[in-house]
Amino acid sequence: MPLSEHALQRALERIGVEAPVRFDEVTRSTQLTALALAEAGAPEWTLVAAGHQTEGRGRLGREWVDEPGRALMVSLVLRPELPPPQGGLISLLAGWALAAACREVAGVEARCKWPNDLLVGDGKAGGILVESVLAGDRFDHVVVGVGVNLGAPPDVPGATALADADAAALLDAFLDAFHRRYEPGHPAFPGATAAAYREVCATLGTKVRASTTEGQDVEGEAIDVDETGALVVRTSRGLEVIRSGEIQELR
Repeated sequence: MPLSEHALQRALERIGVEAPVRFDEVTRSTQLTALALAEAGAPEWTLVAAGHQTEGRGRLGREWVDEPGRALMVSLVLRPELPPPQGGLISLLAGWALAAACREVAGVEARCKWPNDLLVGDGKAGGILVESVLAGDRFDHVVVGVGVNLGAPPDVPGATALADADAAALLDAFLDAFHRRYEPGHPAFPGATAAAYREVCATLGTKVRASTTEGQDVEGEAIDVDETGALVVRTSRGLEVIRSGEIQELR
């Protein structure tokens, strides 16, 4: 079933949530729309989707390119009761939920490259963009953007797609998986989220080079994700904790 406002409302109803929805056939970016709605006071679980984005965005300022009508593109407004240092857990939970949805709907063994790429085989089928605004020492809002190529990938090097996945079905499965484990106020949330993500993380056990946002270069074996969502890398100098940045897997 193609996405529509009705499909978005139905997806929220399936998880027992009532919140505003918005669907645009064409938009600059679902993320920009959701951020504006969040700034205006939209409640948690507000859901924005589109059939095509003209200015889709990825992490670190990258462009996200979609084939019109051949991608799931949604952004979700959250207002988690979570210490800001643990904000990376939201991205990990979204990654796990998206991988679980791909297995359920398309029957593929999707995995995650830390922190936000969705991998199917050797290709990138999707990604996650998480942006947040703080109010003092807490989150005012967090917006989770999800993009997944469906049917056929765009003409982008390394891209792939879920060949037989329906956008509405994939959204339903993603929201269901995410909602079941989204308990940011619970003391077990950090450990449970990290444990779930480890099960689908393709980065663990590989040799990596990390270029962090602080300008440091770290090289070693990715051995864990911690309870803040950071990647733990064993280097010749000891353990390094990578909280954000670019990861390159070394063959």
